[in-house]
Amino acid sequence: MQTTKLPFWLKVLYGSGEWGISSIGMMRSIFYVIYLTDVVGLEARLASIGAFTGIIWDAINDPIVGYLTDRLHSRLGRRRPFLLWFAIPFALSFILLWSAPNWDNQYALLVYVTLSFMLADTLQTLINVPYLSLTPELTPDYDERTSLTSFRTVFQLIASLAVVVAAPAIVDSIVRMGGSQQQGFMLVGAIFGGIGMVPLLLIAMFIKETSTPQQTESMPLGEITKRAWQNIPFRYTVGIHMLNWAAVDMVAVIFPYFLLYWVAQGDLLATVPIFGFNLSFESAFFGILMSVCILFVPFWLWLAKVRNKREAYMFGMGFWVIVQFLIFTIQPGQIEYMLVIAALAGIGVSAAYVLPDSLFSDIIEWDELKTGRRQEGIYFGVRAFVRKAAGGFVIFIALQTLGWSGYQPPPQGAMYVTQPENTLHVIRLMVAPFGAIMLSGAIIFAALFPLTREKYIRMQRLLVIRRARSIITK
Repeated sequence: MQTTKLPFWLKVLYGSGEWGISSIGMMRSIFYVIYLTDVVGLEARLASIGAFTGIIWDAINDPIVGYLTDRLHSRLGRRRPFLLWFAIPFALSFILLWSAPNWDNQYALLVYVTLSFMLADTLQTLINVPYLSLTPELTPDYDERTSLTSFRTVFQLIASLAVVVAAPAIVDSIVRMGGSQQQGFMLVGAIFGGIGMVPLLLIAMFIKETSTPQQTESMPLGEITKRAWQNIPFRYTVGIHMLNWAAVDMVAVIFPYFLLYWVAQGDLLATVPIFGFNLSFESAFFGILMSVCILFVPFWLWLAKVRNKREAYMFGMGFWVIVQFLIFTIQPGQIEYMLVIAALAGIGVSAAYVLPDSLFSDIIEWDELKTGRRQEGIYFGVRAFVRKAAGGFVIFIALQTLGWSGYQPPPQGAMYVTQPENTLHVIRLMVAPFGAIMLSGAIIFAALFPLTREKYIRMQRLLVIRRARSIITK
């Protein structure tokens, strides 16, 4: 069984590909919903329809892209050509996402933001699925995959940190210079999209797919998807990913509203002094959370090695559940307490970023052992489907709930906005107890996940024997 460690430069280069994907994804997760309601001016319930339609469309085509990457034959391999072809369009589409016209017709705006979201999200799929599918193809080693995932996670968290701190500052600077918030968002999109496409192109040029066995005959997509669902460990990882990312997305979507209208009591220009800088509440909270996330990546990597990935994940999610209930105790004006909670939340969120994907990579060999096939693309396509479907559901429910609770977007030029008591109560419920319930479900799925380190090692040994016999018989 191959146990050669991957070179450090390869791990760094592969991990850097996450910069573009995560910086764009984080900006969209945190700022896009409040951008639609408070900048574009879409009514919350209409905004939910646009965002949900776009995400579900892209979730549907994720398995299709995975199927295509599994069956592409080129001198660059199965995954790398997609990065080479779509990195630049992917970056350009992110600018389009923040370019909604200043129309008065709500339904025309809805059509525009829906189509732009669908285009940007589809191009993200054409990058994200082949990029993630490279993980099991670069190494078959249990711990090396965890290490590779941790490098990707570090870049993921650094990119997220850069976005949550820099994006509000850039937007505010454009406004102070006489521009609009939308122009500021478009500039942020251009900056992070341009930076993010560079490592994706470098990966396509310099990283080779080295550990992929020869592919067997083609099968219809429907049959492959059906067989993928027969993979028992895969079912548990679907549950883990769905609930894990639904909880993360709920925090990302609702927390800007929670910070602005509950903690800051409607002061749209409220800031927090940190290290001599006056940061917005969003930048301060998410900046601290992401900083702690990065610091705790080595801890979760260490715990996964001394125990196993499943137990480390359960411990991290259990800690985060406790923090979720502490969030509910934050009262208006409690800035210092809010920042302490942000740091504690970062510990649990770090586990949510690091461990699920390393668990997911191990199911590829289970499938190969059962079927004799390598189908990374279809599995990571379904994984992306689950991830985005969960996010789409969260956005839809959150915005629908806000709309029905009586949410009032800030009028043009307003500096102070209050929300109805019912709206504030709904925001607090969505940001804390609801997230804790989803995390508890993820813990249950993790407890039932059948692939331990010992089982994985035995599975790898059986695969080595099977592959050797296959070579001999040819």
